[in-house]
Amino acid sequence: MMNMMVPSSSSTFHSSTIAEAPLKLAVLGAGFAGLSVVWNLLQHTSKHSRICIDIYDEVGIGGGASGISGGLLHPYSPKAKLLWKGAECWKESLNLLNIAERANVSKDPSVELETQNLVWRRGILRPVTNTKNSDILKENSQDFLESCRLISIDKYGAQKLVPGICAPLDSAIYMPQAVNVHPPRYLQALFKACKTLVNDLAALGYDTKEINLLQKSVNSLLELAGEYNAVIVCLGAKADIVQELSGKIPLRTCRGVVAHLQLPRGILGKEYGNHSPSILSDAWLAIQGPRNLVLGSTWDWDSRNYSPHVSASETSKAVDELIPKASAVYPSVVKWDFTGARAGVRSMPPLTPNGSIPLLGCVDDIVFHDSGNNLNHRHSSTTKYWLFGGLGARGLLYHGWLGKLMAQAVLSRDESLLPSELTSWRKSRH
Repeated sequence: MMNMMVPSSSSTFHSSTIAEAPLKLAVLGAGFAGLSVVWNLLQHTSKHSRICIDIYDEVGIGGGASGISGGLLHPYSPKAKLLWKGAECWKESLNLLNIAERANVSKDPSVELETQNLVWRRGILRPVTNTKNSDILKENSQDFLESCRLISIDKYGAQKLVPGICAPLDSAIYMPQAVNVHPPRYLQALFKACKTLVNDLAALGYDTKEINLLQKSVNSLLELAGEYNAVIVCLGAKADIVQELSGKIPLRTCRGVVAHLQLPRGILGKEYGNHSPSILSDAWLAIQGPRNLVLGSTWDWDSRNYSPHVSASETSKAVDELIPKASAVYPSVVKWDFTGARAGVRSMPPLTPNGSIPLLGCVDDIVFHDSGNNLNHRHSSTTKYWLFGGLGARGLLYHGWLGKLMAQAVLSRDESLLPSELTSWRKSRH
């Protein structure tokens, strides 16, 4: 049996309300946000508490934008400034990665190690490419977390890390503790960890937890009214498709295409180093082995094309845009073959004094606002509606900590447990 941490009755998320009656929850979306919420709902309720979680996602685990993201995880902005709540987010993201890795261990000797990799711990390198950021990067390279340092190096140091790397201004920032995650494998493993936690509790005699994956979409939140104690919307950009939320959430959409590249077998001695870091620049290179990498990403603002499939014309346009940017810092990329492309729509939050941070909160007022004939329905329904959205391009960093906060708020039915920065968007609507 896997060494999973079993919830205790002393959990800070425990409440007498939960212990007295079964709690039924719906989580819409099986990406970074949705699965983090599911894990935390399970992990932080008493082992005696009866809880059933239905996960709704028409394409399954990691089928949306989360599954095609680059997977480069670090807590800093391009200007080497620590992102909003970067320390808390970094810690919780690493915690979830460790949980997923433990759940992903296969005892089958026929399974190749490379196909099991969820995380590559080889750091991230950011070459300095323009004079505007050069002084800022050097000045702030000392503002680091102990668990994720920034190191300013010259071009020779960069070339030792990545042979053939080009540092246009002869300097780079190296983040040795930053990691590269394989998002689809990670999300599948995190879902497996949730199921294992449920099974482990049942094996101990606590048959109190249940999770179900329902591969179907929810077009109206009111369809679920009365069936669940709470509905948590974690649909990313697709939250705007939900009838009651459409046009009422201040999110921007941005479709991004990523390209998968492979080094041809005939080219020997040019493999990417086993310990060389991934590269963060105008186009990022997420290294997934000596002969495989993911290159991204494009930015098509206001797109409503949610299909992961990329047309021939869109592929050509994306490759023509990404390869020159990548080759400016890693010239050898032009020798790699294009093997395919995938796309996803990011859910981008509005700009605030704290930067672009996600949107969380109870959305009962939005769901029932100007509903007319639903006024009585609002007062009679026991269902509360919550939103966890706007993760943007930082979903992997934000999902762990914010998923924990959202679980706490949902279980306590108390929005005030969420930081005001995350809920202030609701006030600006009025």
